[in-house]
Amino acid sequence: MATTNTYLTFNGDCEAAFDFYKSVFGGDFAYMGRFGEMPEGEAHQVSDLEKNKIMHVSLPIGKSILMGSDCGTDWAPNFIQGNNFSVSITADSQDEADKIFSALSEGGRITMPLNKTFWGDYFGMLTDKFGVNWMMSYNEQRQ
Repeated sequence: MATTNTYLTFNGDCEAAFDFYKSVFGGDFAYMGRFGEMPEGEAHQVSDLEKNKIMHVSLPIGKSILMGSDCGTDWAPNFIQGNNFSVSITADSQDEADKIFSALSEGGRITMPLNKTFWGDYFGMLTDKFGVNWMMSYNEQRQ
């Protein structure tokens, strides 16, 4: 069966965001490459301002992979960060949900505190300090 992974695009702070996510979830980056590491003659010339930006990063989290990159000024002039998606996380325990939710909300904004819901999940939503929307859930019946 197919799996779903999330790809996040940032406006220059991808590395800081992924260092933060790594501190929350643990593990190691499977890959982190910069635009300046692209071989000569690839799709476009990289300006000096963009050479250190992240071309691609991937962070395994459980059975999924969180991926991301910085946008380039040439190919993303209308970039708007964080308003068109949420990353949904399903925790293995209520304690794990609390820990992850608390860590992700540091410096961000909780839009719905973690609480029992009418559909049976322990659920909450937040926007982290990088403008990324997150949904956290735990359902004891599905474990």
